[in-house]
Amino acid sequence: MELIKGVDISSLLEVERRGGIFRDNGQELDVLEILKRYGINWVRLRLWNDPYDENGAEYGGGTCDLAAVLALAGRAERAGMKWLLNIQYSDFWTDPGCQMVPKSWRGLDERGLENAVYRYTRDVLSACRAAGVTPDMVQVGNELTGGLLWPTGQLWQEEGQPHWDSAVRYLSAGVRAVREEAPQARTVIHLDHGGKNLMYREWFDHFFGLGGDCDMIGLSFYPCWHGKMPDLAANMNDLAVRYGKDLVVIEAGTAFTSDSYAAHEGRDEGHRKGPTAGADMAETLEYPMTVQGQTAYIQDLMQIIRAVPENRGKGFFWWEPAWLPVPGSGWAKQPGWEYIGKEGPEGNEWANQTLFDFDGNVLPTLSVIRNFH
Repeated sequence: MELIKGVDISSLLEVERRGGIFRDNGQELDVLEILKRYGINWVRLRLWNDPYDENGAEYGGGTCDLAAVLALAGRAERAGMKWLLNIQYSDFWTDPGCQMVPKSWRGLDERGLENAVYRYTRDVLSACRAAGVTPDMVQVGNELTGGLLWPTGQLWQEEGQPHWDSAVRYLSAGVRAVREEAPQARTVIHLDHGGKNLMYREWFDHFFGLGGDCDMIGLSFYPCWHGKMPDLAANMNDLAVRYGKDLVVIEAGTAFTSDSYAAHEGRDEGHRKGPTAGADMAETLEYPMTVQGQTAYIQDLMQIIRAVPENRGKGFFWWEPAWLPVPGSGWAKQPGWEYIGKEGPEGNEWANQTLFDFDGNVLPTLSVIRNFH
């Protein structure tokens, strides 16, 4: 299997609508054409059930509904790339700290939620097939360290027992639907903190012990949150042998600068925060927040993946490498931050972790990716 050199481009349509332009050596091009030039062979696309409020206003974050997924999947396939469908089973962002039940599923009991996961997964894949863009890989849930569909599928709670039985039933329903509707697609179960071996062992011992199954284990690894690269290597090497599963670093990335794009351009966007990975983290990082640091990170990451035992390391996906800082494209619009109960406004705090500079020009990191074999 060719090494997966993937990118998550879930916010791309919004970036383009808001005026984002991409250039390679000064030439303005479609970003997928640029990425293809630099060896990118997969894309990852997140799917939210219903990222709109009752008045039809967008939550933001790319408004990743099924129509957006189908449009981007079609472009990826026309560019000769494979694609991964990331079904998050929520109306907006999911991660270890937030796994909200979709609005239309509220009030369902555990059996109802299990059936909803199965039907929704089946219906989404049927729609993909009808559009001629069946995914090559399907991620069932997103950063599932804390479970999904809270509270009934919540894990690692401060009080009370983790709901392992429910969580595994929900995930198994999704995996079952994938294997029935898209049997050629590989299934992935994904956690965060890719350097925490004990956490992965405890999680997957529970998951597999209760009858859960998947084809691949996905990991997130960001140096600003997830530790040192040797920890990731040790974890991947252990998981490959322990569970006999293929591995993919399904979310990767680090900053090419610690600057805020707003400061870079001398403007104030009114956002409440600076970069997610900012200068306050720089002293603790294994890789400096520079272009050289970013290129060293991805070179080391690819070498670690290649060295996983039994050829189980299959590749990586850089998270949102094309999320340019264009006005109007950020983590959440007002309906979105109100929906998840956070304070806004939320701008694009990711722009310093892309593979393009603030003006949309290719960074040297892409050449390192292309040249790795």
